Amino acid sequence: MKISARNQLEGKVVAVQKGATTSHVRIDIGGGKIITASITNEAVDDLALKVGDTACAVVKASDVMVGK
Repeated sequence: MKISARNQLEGKVVAVQKGATTSHVRIDIGGGKIITASITNEAVDDLALKVGDTACAVVKASDVMVGK
């Protein structure tokens, strides 16, 4: 997969929770860090996402906040 976004975090899908229209997909990117994405149920089905799959969380945002 080639995309322009540079912030790509690869990991393993650890949970897929489907709601009425959107799903929460949790990806373990290692080091005790988990990224949660809200995507459409259609996208989950199109990607055939399931627990144990390798997936990539792609972060593309116009604003990124940093705190310490």
